[in-house]
Amino acid sequence: MSLARRLAALSDGGYTQAMDSSRRDVLKLLACTAAVCPFLDATRVFGQAGAPVKALFFEDAGEKRVKCKLCPRECVVADMERGYCGVRENRGGTYYTLVHSRPCLLNNDPIEKKPLFHFRPGTKAFSLATAGCNIECRFCQNWEISQFRPEQVESREIPPAEIVRMAQRSGSPNIAFTYSEPTVFYEYMRDICDAAADTGLGRIVITNGFIQEKPLLELLPRVDAIKVDFKSFSETFYKETCSGHLKPVLDSLVRIKEHGLWLELVMLVVPTLNDGENEHKAMARWIMQKLGPDVPVHFTRFHPMYKIQNLPPTPIATLERAREIALDAGIHYAYAGNVPGHPGENTYCPVCKKMLIERDAYVIVQNVIKGGRCPYCNAAIAGVWG
Repeated sequence: MSLARRLAALSDGGYTQAMDSSRRDVLKLLACTAAVCPFLDATRVFGQAGAPVKALFFEDAGEKRVKCKLCPRECVVADMERGYCGVRENRGGTYYTLVHSRPCLLNNDPIEKKPLFHFRPGTKAFSLATAGCNIECRFCQNWEISQFRPEQVESREIPPAEIVRMAQRSGSPNIAFTYSEPTVFYEYMRDICDAAADTGLGRIVITNGFIQEKPLLELLPRVDAIKVDFKSFSETFYKETCSGHLKPVLDSLVRIKEHGLWLELVMLVVPTLNDGENEHKAMARWIMQKLGPDVPVHFTRFHPMYKIQNLPPTPIATLERAREIALDAGIHYAYAGNVPGHPGENTYCPVCKKMLIERDAYVIVQNVIKGGRCPYCNAAIAGVWG
Protein backbone atom coordinates (compact mmCIF):
# COMPACT_ATOMS: atom_id res chain seq x y z
CA MET A 1 0.00 0.00 0.00
CA SER A 2 1.30 3.46 -0.82
CA LEU A 3 2.38 5.89 1.90
CA ALA A 4 -0.33 8.33 0.87
CA ARG A 5 -3.06 5.68 1.24
CA ARG A 6 -1.72 4.60 4.64
CA LEU A 7 -1.69 8.19 5.85
CA ALA A 8 -5.25 8.57 4.62
CA ALA A 9 -6.22 5.55 6.72
CA LEU A 10 -5.19 7.18 9.99
CA SER A 11 -8.25 7.72 12.13
CA ASP A 12 -9.76 10.82 13.69
CA GLY A 13 -11.27 9.22 16.74
CA GLY A 14 -12.43 5.97 15.20
CA TYR A 15 -14.05 7.14 11.98
CA THR A 16 -11.74 5.31 9.58
CA GLN A 17 -10.70 1.70 9.44
CA ALA A 18 -6.96 1.84 10.04
CA MET A 19 -4.74 -0.44 7.99
CA ASP A 20 -2.73 -3.25 9.57
CA SER A 21 0.95 -2.47 9.92
CA SER A 22 3.80 -3.30 12.21
CA ARG A 23 5.15 -0.90 14.81
CA ARG A 24 8.28 -0.43 12.71
CA ASP A 25 6.21 0.41 9.64
CA VAL A 26 4.18 2.94 11.61
CA LEU A 27 7.27 4.67 12.94
CA LYS A 28 8.65 4.87 9.40
CA LEU A 29 5.31 6.25 8.28
CA LEU A 30 5.40 9.00 10.89
CA ALA A 31 9.00 9.84 10.07
CA CYS A 32 8.24 10.11 6.38
CA THR A 33 5.10 12.24 6.49
CA ALA A 34 6.98 14.93 4.61
CA ALA A 35 6.95 12.69 1.54
CA VAL A 36 3.29 13.52 1.00
CA CYS A 37 3.34 16.96 2.65
CA PRO A 38 5.44 19.23 0.40
CA PHE A 39 4.94 22.15 2.80
CA LEU A 40 7.05 20.37 5.46
CA ASP A 41 10.76 20.89 6.01
CA ALA A 42 11.92 17.27 6.01
CA THR A 43 15.29 18.19 7.60
CA ARG A 44 13.60 18.65 10.98
CA VAL A 45 13.03 14.98 11.73
CA PHE A 46 14.53 13.74 15.00
CA GLY A 47 13.88 10.99 17.50
CA GLN A 48 13.87 12.51 20.99
CA ALA A 49 11.80 15.23 22.63
CA GLY A 50 13.69 18.52 22.99
CA ALA A 51 13.71 21.09 25.79
CA PRO A 52 10.49 20.89 27.82
CA VAL A 53 8.04 23.76 28.31
CA LYS A 54 6.47 24.53 31.68
CA ALA A 55 3.00 23.04 31.87
CA LEU A 56 -0.17 24.86 32.76
CA PHE A 57 -2.68 23.64 35.35
CA PHE A 58 -0.74 21.96 38.14
CA GLU A 59 -0.26 22.65 41.83
CA ASP A 60 2.29 21.91 44.54
CA ALA A 61 1.55 18.62 46.31
CA GLY A 62 4.48 18.82 48.76
CA GLU A 63 7.83 17.01 48.90
CA LYS A 64 8.60 18.06 45.31
CA ARG A 65 5.43 16.36 44.10
CA VAL A 66 2.92 18.02 41.79
CA LYS A 67 -0.79 17.50 41.28
CA CYS A 68 -1.92 17.83 37.66
CA LYS A 69 -5.13 19.82 37.19
CA LEU A 70 -5.45 19.40 33.43
CA CYS A 71 -7.60 16.28 33.20
CA PRO A 72 -9.93 14.57 35.70
CA ARG A 73 -7.26 12.03 36.70
CA GLU A 74 -5.48 14.67 38.79
CA CYS A 75 -2.27 12.63 38.77
CA VAL A 76 -0.02 13.20 41.78
CA VAL A 77 3.46 12.93 40.31
CA ALA A 78 6.70 12.47 42.23
CA ASP A 79 9.94 14.17 41.28
CA MET A 80 11.33 12.89 37.98
CA GLU A 81 8.19 10.90 37.27
CA ARG A 82 5.44 11.36 34.66
CA GLY A 83 1.68 11.43 34.73
CA TYR A 84 -0.61 8.80 33.21
CA CYS A 85 -0.38 10.42 29.75
CA GLY A 86 3.39 9.89 29.65
CA VAL A 87 4.10 13.32 28.15
CA ARG A 88 4.16 15.53 31.28
CA GLU A 89 7.04 15.25 33.71
CA ASN A 90 7.81 16.59 37.20
CA ARG A 91 11.28 18.07 37.48
CA GLY A 92 12.06 19.24 40.96
CA GLY A 93 8.51 20.27 41.75
CA THR A 94 7.77 21.97 38.43
CA TYR A 95 5.62 20.20 35.85
CA TYR A 96 6.67 20.25 32.21
CA THR A 97 5.14 19.22 28.90
CA LEU A 98 7.55 17.22 26.75
CA VAL A 99 5.56 17.56 23.52
CA HIS A 100 5.26 21.32 23.01
CA SER A 101 6.34 22.03 19.43
CA ARG A 102 6.95 18.30 18.89
CA PRO A 103 4.32 17.00 16.44
CA CYS A 104 4.77 13.41 15.36
CA LEU A 105 2.24 13.56 12.54
CA LEU A 106 1.01 16.22 10.14
CA ASN A 107 -1.32 15.74 7.21
CA ASN A 108 -3.89 17.65 5.15
CA ASP A 109 -7.23 15.85 5.54
CA PRO A 110 -10.77 16.33 4.26
CA ILE A 111 -12.75 17.87 7.09
CA GLU A 112 -15.31 15.09 6.61
CA LYS A 113 -12.67 12.69 7.91
CA LYS A 114 -12.75 14.24 11.40
CA PRO A 115 -15.76 13.74 10.96
CA LEU A 116 -17.28 17.22 10.90
CA PHE A 117 -20.27 17.36 8.55
CA HIS A 118 -21.70 20.76 9.46
CA PHE A 119 -18.51 22.84 9.69
CA ARG A 120 -17.14 24.16 6.38
CA PRO A 121 -18.02 21.00 4.43
CA GLY A 122 -15.81 20.17 1.48
CA THR A 123 -12.75 21.94 2.90
CA LYS A 124 -9.44 20.61 4.16
CA ALA A 125 -8.04 20.58 7.68
CA PHE A 126 -4.29 20.80 8.29
CA SER A 127 -4.07 18.11 10.98
CA LEU A 128 -1.47 17.45 13.64
CA ALA A 129 -0.80 15.31 16.68
CA THR A 130 1.82 14.59 19.30
CA ALA A 131 2.38 11.41 21.26
CA GLY A 132 0.21 10.60 24.24
CA CYS A 133 -3.35 10.29 25.55
CA ASN A 134 -5.07 10.57 28.92
CA ILE A 135 -7.22 7.45 28.46
CA GLU A 136 -6.65 4.07 26.83
CA CYS A 137 -9.41 2.86 24.54
CA ARG A 138 -8.95 -0.86 23.93
CA PHE A 139 -10.11 -0.29 20.33
CA CYS A 140 -7.86 2.71 19.63
CA GLN A 141 -7.04 2.97 15.95
CA ASN A 142 -4.06 5.30 16.51
CA TRP A 143 -2.51 3.49 19.47
CA GLU A 144 0.94 3.66 17.85
CA ILE A 145 1.06 7.35 18.77
CA SER A 146 -1.61 7.79 21.44
CA GLN A 147 -0.25 5.05 23.72
CA PHE A 148 3.43 5.83 23.14
CA ARG A 149 5.76 8.21 24.95
CA PRO A 150 7.51 11.05 23.09
CA GLU A 151 10.80 9.13 22.93
CA GLN A 152 9.11 6.25 21.12
CA VAL A 153 7.94 8.14 18.04
CA GLU A 154 9.66 10.29 15.47
CA SER A 155 8.73 13.95 15.78
CA ARG A 156 9.64 17.34 14.40
CA GLU A 157 10.53 20.57 16.13
CA ILE A 158 7.91 22.98 14.80
CA PRO A 159 6.89 26.04 16.86
CA PRO A 160 3.30 27.33 16.83
CA ALA A 161 3.83 30.21 14.41
CA GLU A 162 5.42 27.84 11.90
CA ILE A 163 2.45 25.46 12.15
CA VAL A 164 0.19 28.37 11.17
CA ARG A 165 2.43 29.25 8.21
CA MET A 166 2.49 25.62 7.12
CA ALA A 167 -1.30 25.45 7.25
CA GLN A 168 -1.53 28.57 5.13
CA ARG A 169 0.97 27.24 2.60
CA SER A 170 -0.97 23.98 2.41
CA GLY A 171 -4.03 25.86 1.19
CA SER A 172 -6.18 24.51 4.01
CA PRO A 173 -8.60 26.96 5.67
CA ASN A 174 -8.52 24.98 8.94
CA ILE A 175 -6.13 23.58 11.55
CA ALA A 176 -7.20 20.42 13.37
CA PHE A 177 -5.76 18.96 16.57
CA THR A 178 -6.47 15.26 16.19
CA TYR A 179 -5.29 11.62 15.91
CA SER A 180 -4.09 11.37 19.54
CA GLU A 181 -5.65 13.44 22.38
CA PRO A 182 -5.15 17.23 22.16
CA THR A 183 -5.70 17.64 25.90
CA VAL A 184 -2.26 16.17 26.59
CA PHE A 185 -0.61 18.69 24.25
CA TYR A 186 -2.80 21.49 25.57
CA GLU A 187 -0.11 24.18 25.78
CA TYR A 188 1.01 23.57 22.19
CA MET A 189 -2.58 23.57 20.93
CA ARG A 190 -3.38 26.75 22.83
CA ASP A 191 -0.31 28.56 21.49
CA ILE A 192 -1.12 27.50 17.92
CA CYS A 193 -4.69 28.75 18.35
CA ASP A 194 -3.39 32.10 19.58
CA ALA A 195 -0.94 32.32 16.68
CA ALA A 196 -3.81 31.64 14.23
CA ALA A 197 -6.25 34.05 15.88
CA ASP A 198 -6.22 36.73 13.16
CA THR A 199 -5.62 34.54 10.13
CA GLY A 200 -9.15 33.30 9.40
CA LEU A 201 -8.03 29.71 9.86
CA GLY A 202 -10.69 27.56 11.50
CA ARG A 203 -9.36 25.98 14.70
CA ILE A 204 -10.78 22.50 15.29
CA VAL A 205 -10.33 20.16 18.25
CA ILE A 206 -10.96 16.42 17.94
CA THR A 207 -11.08 15.23 21.55
CA ASN A 208 -12.38 12.68 24.01
CA GLY A 209 -13.70 15.51 26.20
CA PHE A 210 -11.89 14.15 29.28
CA ILE A 211 -10.64 17.51 30.57
CA GLN A 212 -11.17 19.67 33.64
CA GLU A 213 -13.40 22.74 33.66
CA LYS A 214 -10.78 25.49 33.95
CA PRO A 215 -8.53 24.44 31.03
CA LEU A 216 -11.58 23.74 28.89
CA LEU A 217 -13.13 27.15 29.57
CA GLU A 218 -9.82 28.86 28.78
CA LEU A 219 -9.57 26.94 25.50
CA LEU A 220 -13.10 27.46 24.18
CA PRO A 221 -12.72 31.15 23.19
CA ARG A 222 -9.67 30.16 21.15
CA VAL A 223 -11.32 27.52 18.93
CA ASP A 224 -14.12 27.40 16.36
CA ALA A 225 -15.38 23.82 16.43
CA ILE A 226 -15.07 20.70 18.56
CA LYS A 227 -15.84 17.10 17.78
CA VAL A 228 -16.09 14.89 20.84
CA ASP A 229 -15.59 11.15 20.65
CA PHE A 230 -18.45 10.09 22.90
CA LYS A 231 -17.32 6.56 23.75
CA SER A 232 -20.52 5.35 25.37
CA PHE A 233 -23.38 6.41 27.61
CA SER A 234 -22.16 3.90 30.18
CA GLU A 235 -19.75 4.45 33.07
CA THR A 236 -18.93 0.73 32.96
CA PHE A 237 -17.82 1.02 29.32
CA TYR A 238 -15.72 4.11 30.06
CA LYS A 239 -14.06 2.44 33.05
CA GLU A 240 -13.49 -1.05 31.64
CA THR A 241 -12.92 -0.33 27.95
CA CYS A 242 -11.36 3.15 28.00
CA SER A 243 -9.81 3.53 31.47
CA GLY A 244 -11.79 6.74 31.89
CA HIS A 245 -15.03 8.07 33.34
CA LEU A 246 -18.30 9.23 31.79
CA LYS A 247 -19.35 12.17 33.98
CA PRO A 248 -16.41 14.48 33.16
CA VAL A 249 -17.19 13.99 29.45
CA LEU A 250 -20.86 14.82 29.97
CA ASP A 251 -19.83 17.95 31.88
CA SER A 252 -17.51 18.97 29.03
CA LEU A 253 -20.26 18.54 26.45
CA VAL A 254 -22.60 20.81 28.40
CA ARG A 255 -19.88 23.47 28.81
CA ILE A 256 -19.04 23.40 25.11
CA LYS A 257 -22.68 23.78 24.15
CA GLU A 258 -23.27 26.56 26.69
CA HIS A 259 -20.31 28.44 25.21
CA GLY A 260 -22.02 28.39 21.81
CA LEU A 261 -19.19 26.60 20.02
CA TRP A 262 -19.97 24.36 17.06
CA LEU A 263 -20.13 20.79 18.38
CA GLU A 264 -20.51 17.36 16.82
CA LEU A 265 -20.47 13.94 18.51
CA VAL A 266 -19.16 10.59 17.34
CA MET A 267 -19.90 7.24 18.91
CA LEU A 268 -17.90 4.27 17.66
CA VAL A 269 -20.38 1.40 18.01
CA VAL A 270 -18.58 -1.73 19.24
CA PRO A 271 -20.55 -4.99 18.99
CA THR A 272 -21.71 -6.36 22.38
CA LEU A 273 -20.03 -3.51 24.30
CA ASN A 274 -21.93 -0.29 23.53
CA ASP A 275 -24.43 -1.30 20.86
CA GLY A 276 -27.53 -1.82 23.00
CA GLU A 277 -30.76 -0.06 22.05
CA ASN A 278 -31.48 0.95 25.64
CA GLU A 279 -28.14 2.72 25.88
CA HIS A 280 -28.71 4.51 22.56
CA LYS A 281 -32.18 5.59 23.67
CA ALA A 282 -30.87 6.93 26.98
CA MET A 283 -28.06 8.76 25.21
CA ALA A 284 -30.45 10.32 22.70
CA ARG A 285 -32.73 11.53 25.51
CA TRP A 286 -29.77 13.07 27.32
CA ILE A 287 -28.55 14.81 24.15
CA MET A 288 -31.99 16.26 23.51
CA GLN A 289 -32.29 17.46 27.10
CA LYS A 290 -28.78 18.86 27.59
CA LEU A 291 -27.51 19.74 24.11
CA GLY A 292 -30.59 20.14 21.94
CA PRO A 293 -31.65 18.71 18.58
CA ASP A 294 -29.12 20.48 16.36
CA VAL A 295 -25.93 18.75 17.56
CA PRO A 296 -25.01 16.20 14.87
CA VAL A 297 -24.45 12.66 16.13
CA HIS A 298 -22.38 10.15 14.15
CA PHE A 299 -22.69 6.41 14.81
CA THR A 300 -19.64 4.85 13.21
CA ARG A 301 -18.57 1.36 12.37
CA PHE A 302 -16.03 -0.49 14.49
CA HIS A 303 -13.29 -2.66 12.97
CA PRO A 304 -11.04 -4.99 15.02
CA MET A 305 -8.07 -3.03 16.29
CA TYR A 306 -5.45 -2.79 19.05
CA LYS A 307 -6.62 -4.87 22.04
CA ILE A 308 -10.05 -5.78 20.69
CA GLN A 309 -9.34 -8.23 17.89
CA ASN A 310 -11.98 -10.81 18.80
CA LEU A 311 -15.09 -8.87 17.75
CA PRO A 312 -16.45 -8.53 14.20
CA PRO A 313 -17.05 -5.24 12.40
CA THR A 314 -20.25 -3.53 13.47
CA PRO A 315 -23.24 -4.80 11.46
CA ILE A 316 -24.57 -2.02 9.28
CA ALA A 317 -28.05 -2.76 10.59
CA THR A 318 -26.87 -1.83 14.09
CA LEU A 319 -25.73 1.59 12.87
CA GLU A 320 -29.01 2.07 11.03
CA ARG A 321 -30.98 1.27 14.17
CA ALA A 322 -28.87 3.64 16.31
CA ARG A 323 -29.43 6.39 13.77
CA GLU A 324 -33.16 5.66 13.70
CA ILE A 325 -33.34 5.87 17.51
CA ALA A 326 -31.62 9.26 17.48
CA LEU A 327 -33.93 10.63 14.79
CA ASP A 328 -37.01 9.31 16.57
CA ALA A 329 -35.85 11.07 19.75
CA GLY A 330 -35.85 14.37 17.87
CA ILE A 331 -32.18 14.75 16.96
CA HIS A 332 -32.14 16.54 13.61
CA TYR A 333 -28.87 15.27 12.20
CA ALA A 334 -27.91 11.64 12.86
CA TYR A 335 -25.40 9.79 10.68
CA ALA A 336 -24.17 6.27 9.96
CA GLY A 337 -20.41 6.55 9.55
CA ASN A 338 -17.58 4.50 8.13
CA VAL A 339 -19.99 2.99 5.59
CA PRO A 340 -19.06 4.73 2.32
CA GLY A 341 -21.99 5.41 0.03
CA HIS A 342 -24.63 4.67 2.67
CA PRO A 343 -27.59 7.10 2.63
CA GLY A 344 -27.02 7.61 6.35
CA GLU A 345 -23.92 9.64 5.46
CA ASN A 346 -26.06 12.32 3.81
CA THR A 347 -27.53 15.44 5.39
CA TYR A 348 -31.30 15.88 5.18
CA CYS A 349 -33.51 18.84 5.98
CA PRO A 350 -35.17 18.19 9.37
CA VAL A 351 -38.35 19.91 8.13
CA CYS A 352 -39.03 18.80 4.54
CA LYS A 353 -36.70 15.74 4.68
CA LYS A 354 -35.09 16.54 1.30
CA MET A 355 -31.44 15.54 0.86
CA LEU A 356 -29.19 18.58 1.10
CA ILE A 357 -25.66 17.18 1.15
CA GLU A 358 -24.79 13.92 -0.57
CA ARG A 359 -21.57 12.24 0.54
CA ASP A 360 -19.51 9.28 -0.52
CA ALA A 361 -17.03 8.72 2.31
CA TYR A 362 -14.98 11.97 2.40
CA VAL A 363 -16.24 13.28 -0.93
CA ILE A 364 -19.06 15.83 -1.20
CA VAL A 365 -21.06 14.71 -4.23
CA GLN A 366 -23.45 17.67 -3.99
CA ASN A 367 -24.32 20.40 -1.50
CA VAL A 368 -27.44 22.47 -2.17
CA ILE A 369 -27.52 24.42 1.11
CA LYS A 370 -27.66 28.15 0.39
CA GLY A 371 -26.89 30.70 3.06
CA GLY A 372 -27.37 28.10 5.77
CA ARG A 373 -30.92 27.29 4.60
CA CYS A 374 -32.75 24.51 2.82
CA PRO A 375 -33.47 25.62 -0.77
CA TYR A 376 -36.72 23.64 -0.79
CA CYS A 377 -38.51 24.92 2.33
CA ASN A 378 -36.20 27.71 3.59
CA ALA A 379 -35.65 26.00 6.96
CA ALA A 380 -32.45 26.98 8.78
CA ILE A 381 -29.85 24.21 8.74
CA ALA A 382 -27.59 24.22 11.79
CA GLY A 383 -23.90 24.52 11.04
CA VAL A 384 -21.04 26.75 9.95
CA TRP A 385 -21.32 26.96 6.20
CA GLY A 386 -18.95 29.79 5.28
